[in-house]
Amino acid sequence: MVKKRLMESKKCFCDTGLSFNACCGLYLEQNQKAPTALALMRSRYSAYATHNADYLLETTHVSERQYYSKTEILKWATSNQWQKLEILSSSEDTVEFKAYFLNADRQPQTHYEFSTFRFEKEGWFYVDGKFE
Repeated sequence: MVKKRLMESKKCFCDTGLSFNACCGLYLEQNQKAPTALALMRSRYSAYATHNADYLLETTHVSERQYYSKTEILKWATSNQWQKLEILSSSEDTVEFKAYFLNADRQPQTHYEFSTFRFEKEGWFYVDGKFE
């Protein structure tokens, strides 16, 4: 219960300025569906920050899930310290962003991605991304 109260007052990991509970917590903890590709992308960043590999797999389009492993997702999520999310651009079904983190050696890193999403069965799903 203490952890839940801390999350309620904590700012969301995705840098909207909202509390986690009023932002990505709606999707990660309350099973609401993200209403836009951008909201889904933000919630996926928060899922990495909170080590929620199940959510990351569930929000990956079914056609792409075979290429992802819960173990590998969790390994990458937990080995990095997530610092900040910067949205560069977005459209109805794409989001371009930079995710800043410290790797296992505490070295600053930037993950750039241009992600594509698909709306299907009343929900948004991550399809793929182009990386630099």
